[in-house]
Amino acid sequence: MGLISLIWGILAMIWMVIALIPLLGWGNWLLIPFAAVGAIIAAIGILFTREQNRGRAKAGLVLNAIVIVVGVIRLSMGGGII
Repeated sequence: MGLISLIWGILAMIWMVIALIPLLGWGNWLLIPFAAVGAIIAAIGILFTREQNRGRAKAGLVLNAIVIVVGVIRLSMGGGII
């Protein structure tokens, strides 16, 4: 679960960078739910793995949380149109 959430977070970060380009802000409407699913997967990974093996899941949770915050800020600035 930790590896899946980490890969999910990396893909979300790449998508976030693309959605920061003007006129591609509509991508944030799909990016936020995508990152939320990644954060849920990371939280499940943190709950069900041993304490020594939680590093990847924690990294995935942090990446997805950053993407969600940046996506919400970007949508609040332009409404997803620009």
